[in-house]
Amino acid sequence: MTIPVLTIDGPSGAGKGTVSRCLAKKLGWHYLDSGSIYRSLAIALKKRNTDLNDEVAVVNAAQSMMLEFDCGEELVVKLDGEDITGQLGLESTGKVASIVAAIPDVRRVLLQKQKDFKQMPGLVADGRDMGTVVFPDAQFKVYLTASAAERAQRRYKQLKEKGIDANLIQITQEIEERDRRDTERTTAPLAMASDALYIDSSSMTINAVIEEVLNLIR
Repeated sequence: MTIPVLTIDGPSGAGKGTVSRCLAKKLGWHYLDSGSIYRSLAIALKKRNTDLNDEVAVVNAAQSMMLEFDCGEELVVKLDGEDITGQLGLESTGKVASIVAAIPDVRRVLLQKQKDFKQMPGLVADGRDMGTVVFPDAQFKVYLTASAAERAQRRYKQLKEKGIDANLIQITQEIEERDRRDTERTTAPLAMASDALYIDSSSMTINAVIEEVLNLIR
């Protein structure tokens, strides 16, 4: 029996996580947040004070870390039994995750962990290379994006609401830098699958995006 898979790829801050979790709930499917996998590894590396240039140590950390995902009202991620959700969204965590994601051996180790999420009745996979690398044979593919300025504004608002001091210009520059790093890396760069539905969410509500994706599946 074919297990249906919906991949939602796109750059950081485009709304992939919110859209993906809502769709997983509506469809009753499993959920994979691949970005959290790499960010969790980044946190594991920081806890161990691992040298990012020591690829063997980075790969060993990827192999040994134990992850749990609880997709309730909010996504809860546990690393070796500890709730690390609050650390996932930090800019410093994202920067380390983007760097280690470019290491081929790390990608190979974490690739199988991602593939294992493909179970009945279906899977919503959220990331940057879900439709191109991890699930190239997925029946449904979406590429969700928004302008760097809009994504920076969303991130700025998010941090301010949490009481975290933020600089909009700095956030915009970091997003543009990460986009450039993710699209230019040689291993599994951020790219839109040729058979994906392109959605620019810059001026769309979350509900409008969800409805457009549901129409694709219907």
